[in-house]
Formats: sequence, C-alpha cells, structure tokens
Amino acid sequence: MQTLIEKAVQGDVEAFLELMDKNSLAMYKVARAILNNDDDAADAIQSTILKCFEKMDTLQKPEYFKTWLIRILINNCNRILRHYKRESLPGEMPETLKMDSALAEFEFKEMLSLVDEKYRLVLILYYLEGFKIPEIAALLEMNVNTVKTRLARAREQIRTAYLQK
Repeated sequence: MQTLIEKAVQGDVEAFLELMDKNSLAMYKVARAILNNDDDAADAIQSTILKCFEKMDTLQKPEYFKTWLIRILINNCNRILRHYKRESLPGEMPETLKMDSALAEFEFKEMLSLVDEKYRLVLILYYLEGFKIPEIAALLEMNVNTVKTRLARAREQIRTAYLQK
C-alpha cells in the first residue's frame, strides 16, 4: 500500500485509481454515517476523489494517507450538511435512512440510530474503519479525551437502549 501511495503522489494515475478503489468502502461508510443519504454520500465521495487527485502531491506523510483522505471527506460532508441547513425549512428533516435487506446492516443501522448523532461518526471510525483514538481525535479536530468520552457514552446509550427492550 505504501508504494502505491508513493506512486500516486508522484502522479501515477493508475496507482491513484487503485488507492481510491481500495478506500471506496471506507469512504462510503463514513459519508453515509454523516449524511444518511446515498446520493449525498456519492456527491461527497466524488468531491473527495477530485480534491485528492488535485492535491495528491501535497501529501506530506504517505503513512497518513487514509487519515488525510477521510479528513477531506468529512469536510465535504460537513459542507453538504451546511448547504442543507441553509435550504431546509425549520423542522424539515433530510431524507431518512433506507432500510437494507441484509440483517447485519439493518442491525448496525438500528444500533447507530440508538445513539446521539454526535457519537455516530466516532463509532464508525473506531469500530468499522479501525482508526485509533488519537487518529480519530486528529481527524475530527477534537481532544483525545473527548473521543474517549464519546465512545463511552455511545456504548452506554446502546447498552441502555438494549436493556429497555
């Protein structure tokens, strides 16, 4: 993976495309968690790929490629959310989650719906994408202790919700 990143930084388009392909599922999971909409997630991913392609030569440390990529994606998702906030009428909600037929995905989405919105992204980055707490803190530009607290509170909300059922 490291040599693939280095080739992409040097301008190898095939290496860049392969990198995007290898990270497409991770990008989708993060974008979908933030935006709750496939179309918006696709727009955010497309913008992220374009921005990464344009700025690939500015990547300082290839070992942080995925962190860099996800940070750009999060910024694009937040831009889309800000756009909706300006256009939405008070009380109007963006398109809600569509339930998929796969049971595992349904259960995961149900679990995410049990936690406050500010905890969802931390859960996805930690459990699905395998980022470490300091990496999540850097990605989300927050204190390490804040990330730990959000993980603990999310787990507690899930536990409480399941005990009440």
